[in-house]
Amino acid sequence: MASIAHKMGAARAQAWFGLGLTVPALAGFFVLILGPFLASVYFALHEYRIDSAVPTFVGTRNLEALWRETTFWQSWRTTVLYVVVTTGLTAVLGTAYALFLNEPFRGRNIVRAASLLPWVLPSTVTAFLWAWMFHGQYGVINAALLTLGTINQPFFWLSTSNGALAAVILAKAWLSTPIVMLFVLAALQSLPMEQVEAARLDGAGDGAVLRYVVLPHISRTLGIVLVLQAMGNLQVFDVIYAMTAGGPVRATTVLSIEVYRRAFEQWNLGMAAAVGLVWFATIAGVALVYLRMLLKDND
Repeated sequence: MASIAHKMGAARAQAWFGLGLTVPALAGFFVLILGPFLASVYFALHEYRIDSAVPTFVGTRNLEALWRETTFWQSWRTTVLYVVVTTGLTAVLGTAYALFLNEPFRGRNIVRAASLLPWVLPSTVTAFLWAWMFHGQYGVINAALLTLGTINQPFFWLSTSNGALAAVILAKAWLSTPIVMLFVLAALQSLPMEQVEAARLDGAGDGAVLRYVVLPHISRTLGIVLVLQAMGNLQVFDVIYAMTAGGPVRATTVLSIEVYRRAFEQWNLGMAAAVGLVWFATIAGVALVYLRMLLKDND
């Protein structure tokens, strides 16, 4: 009996110790995630400006006002367009770069290490770098296009709607391509060479090997990485704000910029919180896709 009591006491102590280890994580979750989220829900249901003393409960009036705003839906469509194009471009560039770095050549390890440089650079530095490259008078991109004869006069990328959107998409794709390349390259390293050799013995060329052997092998890894990239692109703020501040004429105003403007330029915390809730719902939709993929992997 004494031995059983001793074991039960040790198990209880171990359970309390394990519970104690989770306390910092739970405290961080409640303070940094759940608390701000509940505060956002509270403000979204109130009319509250920074210069007013007390929030006034208005129910869903803020969300209904957003529903009727054309400028808000323009921001939402810009966000979706930005995420889809940036994520797709990152997928193509990252996969192509991984396939290239998977081939043997002299100095491959040096090139692999150097390829991570865009990823380790601060995103704000990257934004100013690309803004300078797209500069209408002094940018290297205009200089290259003029030299090649593609354009006859300097093009002011960041002053036009389509040019500014293309610039921020290219900047973010350049920033994110190394991480996609890294995951795809890791998946390629696990590709059994016997499958490639068997396909070649059956007469498959490079295109057929890529389509029927390589891409199916990396598809699951690529899918998970792209969902994570889409979630990250939905939350982008620094690159766009540093390059265009959401302009010109709201052409690059995504939901994160919309929240910032309503909170810190219009001082309307209630409407900013309402936009934040829609932004959260959009990200949550992508997160559900990610969770479904993870659960499918565990089956």
